[in-house]
Amino acid sequence: MFDYLIVGAGFAGSVLAERLANGSGKKVLICDRRPHIGGNAYDEYNSDGILVHRYGPHIFHTNAKDVFDYLSRFTEWREYQHRVLASVDGMQVPIPINLDTINSLYGLNLDSLSIQDFFDRIKEPRDSITTSEDVVVSAVGKELYEKFFRGYTRKQWGLDPSELDASVTARVPTRTNRDDRYFTDTYQAMPRHGYTRMFEKMLDNPNIKVLLNCDYRELQDEFFYREMIYTGPVDSYFDFRYGKLPYRSLEFRHETHDREVFQAAPVVNYPNEQPYTRVTEFKYLTGQTHPKTSIVYEYPQAEGDPYYPIPMPENAELYAKYKELADAEMDVHFVGRLATYKYYNMDQVVAQALTTYGKMVGEKRKAAATMQLGAAYTNGNGFRNLETVG
Repeated sequence: MFDYLIVGAGFAGSVLAERLANGSGKKVLICDRRPHIGGNAYDEYNSDGILVHRYGPHIFHTNAKDVFDYLSRFTEWREYQHRVLASVDGMQVPIPINLDTINSLYGLNLDSLSIQDFFDRIKEPRDSITTSEDVVVSAVGKELYEKFFRGYTRKQWGLDPSELDASVTARVPTRTNRDDRYFTDTYQAMPRHGYTRMFEKMLDNPNIKVLLNCDYRELQDEFFYREMIYTGPVDSYFDFRYGKLPYRSLEFRHETHDREVFQAAPVVNYPNEQPYTRVTEFKYLTGQTHPKTSIVYEYPQAEGDPYYPIPMPENAELYAKYKELADAEMDVHFVGRLATYKYYNMDQVVAQALTTYGKMVGEKRKAAATMQLGAAYTNGNGFRNLETVG
């Protein structure tokens, strides 16, 4: 008998399994349809002994100290500041756009003061900011929008930026200094021994049983449990009652090369000419020393495993119908990117899982307190109506 069945062994499911087992002493069965734990953050040593991220680069960054402290229980960290170049006009220049990006592209010698005047001259303010195109054009104008954003976005999402919610490109800032870090969060680091090792430590508890290569529906008749935590696609849980929620998927093509370094940065974006969006070289991320190097090309596609919820109003309306069903489910908790149809970073998923655990514990305590209160008012005639007490 298990207290909880958790569907999915990624961040959401693993954090909740760990908290329920270690924090509350609950017995947990966690299952995943893949042959490994860790979800999309899974990493492994390839046949050449190089640590790679099977599902593309996962860079940990957060401003939440509680999230960083929580994960620090299960891993040591390697300090890491992520940097990205974009291949534009035959050059590789920093992205997000900064002072060096502009000076390199246009052969200028601007400083941090004069570059703001440059942006003010080229930007094209929009009356309202509703689409991804509005965000970029209003900040840096049409030419830089075409060079850096439009082609990349169309490849990544299969849609023009003018069709996508403003949140997609609002994530990428424009800088007037030489800061070439992709993120500016307080905590930026990589698990010293990889994400998989971190997940293994997280799930190392006799109260946690892990089943891989399994469909949770097949377990429901085989195992008894009191409640479920579901981290898979919410539309799949309800057998696509209102139709499928749209996602973008990715194809990953891994290669190993007989040289120590392949490219000049951990990630190089290809906004325009190439069919792929970016190339990642893993040794930058892991700090591993090896005579060879491994890379991965990312090819966005419409079909395949669901990775990115597509932020459009009609999709939000469709999800709202599924959320109404989810809210009505008894003893089922929907957590994570797929279950809530939101694009979360890793730290946001961890935060959501920890918050969910806190609510679950709080609800249990409240229920227990109510039962104790009821017991206190029990007499020979049974329970009194608690609404009339005091």
